[in-house]
Amino acid sequence: MIIATNITKQFGKLKALDNVSTSCKEGECIALIGPNGCGKTTLIKSILGMVVPDSGVITFRGKDIKNQWEYRDEIGYMPQIGRYPDNMTIGQVLDMIKNIRNKKTALDEDLIESFLLREILDKRMKTLSGGTRQKVSAALAFLFNPAVLILDEPTAGLDPLASEILKEKIIKEKGKLILITSHILSELDDVVTRIIYMQDGKLLFNKSIEDLKQDTGEVKLAKAIAQVMKI
Repeated sequence: MIIATNITKQFGKLKALDNVSTSCKEGECIALIGPNGCGKTTLIKSILGMVVPDSGVITFRGKDIKNQWEYRDEIGYMPQIGRYPDNMTIGQVLDMIKNIRNKKTALDEDLIESFLLREILDKRMKTLSGGTRQKVSAALAFLFNPAVLILDEPTAGLDPLASEILKEKIIKEKGKLILITSHILSELDDVVTRIIYMQDGKLLFNKSIEDLKQDTGEVKLAKAIAQVMKI
């Protein structure tokens, strides 16, 4: 579904992506992990067309995404920090995005209901806590029932109950391609099918959860990755 081939991106002297290649298929739930500054966000933004690689090709359903935008209709994106007009209410933000996307198909409003956002639709974005902003971002990512979900640190700022609600929602969407970045590996144990680990702009390893656990003898994802990093 999404194939990145020899992607390189440099910002000044910093090589954010160094000849990165990977493929992501429908039905996979992939954790994209690594230390801060490893290139995760740059790779995600390259897939979204927000960053243009210096070299390499990214295809979506077999078509080069360069100078294209239509493919983004099939992607739901939850940024690590959602930025919205301060004076708009939650309801106005939801309506604005609905109008922009102009989808004729049924909307997925599960998270609007589960996060009780209907009860606070008149609250202005500038008054919201970071956690409530995250709930709005999550609701928007799932709203149009996209084929691909890209979730950048989705549980950052969420309370334990909201984190569990979001995790359950992700599990329900497992037939789709889901890309998740997270620093909290314990949250990914029951969710992901494959791990892509990046460091210094390079893809260090790319393994299924089953292979990773078998190779390391560890059941917990965090311990399995720690074992790999020692090798």
